Amino acid sequence: MSAEIGFVGLGSMGLPMATNLAAAGYRLAVYNRTAAKADPLVAAGARLAPSAGDAAAPGGVVISMLADDAALDSVTLGENGLARKLAPGGIHVSMSTVAPATSRRLARYHAECGSVYVGVPVFGRPEAARAKKLWICASGPAAAREKIRPVLDAMGQAVFDFGDDPGAAHVVKLAGNFLIAANIELMAEAFAMVEKSGVDRKAAAEMLVTSLFACPVFQIYGRSVAAKRYPLGISMPLGFKDLDLVVKTATEVKSPMPAANLVRDRMLSALANGRESMDWAALAIGVLEDAGLPIE
Repeated sequence: MSAEIGFVGLGSMGLPMATNLAAAGYRLAVYNRTAAKADPLVAAGARLAPSAGDAAAPGGVVISMLADDAALDSVTLGENGLARKLAPGGIHVSMSTVAPATSRRLARYHAECGSVYVGVPVFGRPEAARAKKLWICASGPAAAREKIRPVLDAMGQAVFDFGDDPGAAHVVKLAGNFLIAANIELMAEAFAMVEKSGVDRKAAAEMLVTSLFACPVFQIYGRSVAAKRYPLGISMPLGFKDLDLVVKTATEVKSPMPAANLVRDRMLSALANGRESMDWAALAIGVLEDAGLPIE
């Protein structure tokens, strides 16, 4: 493994992940479209790369944490893209939430260029990334997965292996994001019924998330939805992007997901109503409106 690791994408997730790598002793070459976001890492000793490709070295490792499939394509493809710059033998650790089909397509492209692509999406909000508490899924060539394992361990609390298919980990990521979003919808509906029945919605939520549903998704989002407060972690546009990928992937494999379509449309409605800057849990506002309840 190269002594210097590249990191491309320093948003609300990427910056704390890269910071944890630096804290673990890794030397970093970092790139972000808005260069100023790299300032804290550069101040700590990271090298600022002028382009995504310049964060890569032949035979090295580059991590990307980007918003969507198009952004991943933009840094991967072409003469100055990561796939060619990493050759021969370098590894692209793709941690973005993208379509499984995109992951498989880029894996083939890397192979043609002489480098390796590994799909490594994560579960966890920015606060989990800061605390090194991410749940990490990985799939791709076995030798590459083994080589990058220490790097992944420096960013998360557990790594789950899904085999050689580079798209497999992304399938699991989309399934998990669907389950989170669907449960936000369910909690919003349940607490609306509770409120309209004259019962304290926050008290009901507290009982449920500390007993029958004592798990992180219900505790984090249940309390948020019950309080009608939606601290920003995953923005509504990114949430919609993920549910759109769920629906498209399900269509490709002919697996009906009516609940996914419902939640996707709930997020689309939120975007149509100007909630782009809100957390994806703010899809619950649509439920409140349907029930004729105050949104605050």
